[in-house]
Amino acid sequence: MNTIIPNWLIILSGLGQIFTALIYPYIRHNVFDWYNDVKQLKPLNQEIVKTYGRYIQGLNFCFGLIAIVFTTDLKEQSALAVALTGLIALYWVGKVTTQIAYYSMYQIPQKMIFKIGSYGMNTLFVLFAVVNSVLFVHNLIGHYKLF
Repeated sequence: MNTIIPNWLIILSGLGQIFTALIYPYIRHNVFDWYNDVKQLKPLNQEIVKTYGRYIQGLNFCFGLIAIVFTTDLKEQSALAVALTGLIALYWVGKVTTQIAYYSMYQIPQKMIFKIGSYGMNTLFVLFAVVNSVLFVHNLIGHYKLF
């Protein structure tokens, strides 16, 4: 079964995921003033929050690198392809769901660049969720011969 996701789209998604990892510190510092908020926490909680921030940044980077380096492998319908694309899809679908359910209640700074950036980042998140969800379904159907 051939997937409807072309390699260039998987690679584009990978580049976007790496971009989100690289831009993450800028967004935290310049858009959300995150570091000043974190300073108000107890020292242990500061370290926990910073650690989770690094996890997010690291996962975004690694998922992007996987998409770029293992593009074809992500479509091979093996058990590992099912598991990995399922994990990545769940991660991004969870991000999009959280973004819609919770983040829309908060205001980002009203500078035009931040407004445009917000739409751009949300578009990327949806792209990541869709690409990886389609890959997951493709792998699931192919591996378990569901159709």
